[in-house]
Amino acid sequence: MRRVVVTGVGAVTPLGLSFRRTWEAMKEGVSGISRCSRVRVDDIPWKVAGEIKGSPPFVSQREMNRLDPFIQYALSSAVSAVEDASVSPGADTMVIIGSSRGGITRIEDSLKASLGEGRPLSAYLMPSTTIGMAPSYIAQRLRLRGYCLGVSNACASGTVAVGEAYRLIRDGYADAALAGGAEAPLCRLCLEGYGRTGALSRGTDATASRPFDRARDGFVLSEGACILMLEEMEAALGRGATVYAEIAGYASINEGTHQTAPSETGEVETIRLAIRDAGLSPEDIGMVNAHGTSTVQGDRTEARALREVFGGRAVMVTANKSMTGHMLAASGALEVAATAVGLHEGVVPPTVNVSDPECDLNLSGTLLRVKVDAALSCSFGFGGIHAAVVLKRAGS
Repeated sequence: MRRVVVTGVGAVTPLGLSFRRTWEAMKEGVSGISRCSRVRVDDIPWKVAGEIKGSPPFVSQREMNRLDPFIQYALSSAVSAVEDASVSPGADTMVIIGSSRGGITRIEDSLKASLGEGRPLSAYLMPSTTIGMAPSYIAQRLRLRGYCLGVSNACASGTVAVGEAYRLIRDGYADAALAGGAEAPLCRLCLEGYGRTGALSRGTDATASRPFDRARDGFVLSEGACILMLEEMEAALGRGATVYAEIAGYASINEGTHQTAPSETGEVETIRLAIRDAGLSPEDIGMVNAHGTSTVQGDRTEARALREVFGGRAVMVTANKSMTGHMLAASGALEVAATAVGLHEGVVPPTVNVSDPECDLNLSGTLLRVKVDAALSCSFGFGGIHAAVVLKRAGS
């Protein structure tokens, strides 16, 4: 089987309008959480969010008018990933993008305008809000004609998109792919909808997202996108590409017994399958980028699953959502990217806002500078959808 590497990353997140700005903020432990300005929150208890600050690069005004923000974020990140990889993608490059909610923001805005003001719906409403339009529009813009797929697997969507792209390249279906996740869920429907499930934090400031802390009370809803450039390793090395990390293993299963409750057995099985797919053992994993959403039961279940897989070994754990909030599909992709670049630079980002840890995990509130040979990134979604990606340091 062929080997697959990460050669480029692009992102727009609450921490910055590029992956590089996001990454530097993550290493410094900066929070992107603030009071939500996009939605009226005075009359609901869920008041904070992770908002994109400014317009995404590489997106024209015409595209902003016609495309839902989640597609704009995906497009900006894809173009940035191509630039970062210093490559002109071939026409057969695949595009696989995950999204949980797709164009829900534009749908809500359009319905408000139609029902409240009597304005006709836009002719672009239907095509600009479908999940599959994110990969399709990226392919159109970059003149790509390869395999194109939109993935919607709840919060695991972005990780699944990266994992499926890895499998297809590994098995010879294509030589390269743009893969990741994008979301723009900051609308009243999502804030109140997730809030009514009991999943959202009622915090009021930047410390509201506190994975694995005893005072956590739910996740902070955020928007953003992250796209990775994946290539077959020999081709990437042949053109002199910078390799951030190798994707060595992937697994995704459904082991849900409830619509929203997490499954420890499903998480354990997924992690073990991904490590096995990489040809490694749990003892080889030096760092875990946890799903770590900051929900009470979700964090507790994940901590138990990690202890089950790794036994008494205190593997390093980082939880990026402590800074970004939960960008749904985009978070999984960003966490894979952060893991890859962390392996490349020899660093592990901090987990912030954890002043009273409840879960017995090896978390650090400061940046760690340590060389790790293999790492794991996990995502778990509604409906019992689990996904995990194993990455190896280039040359290890």
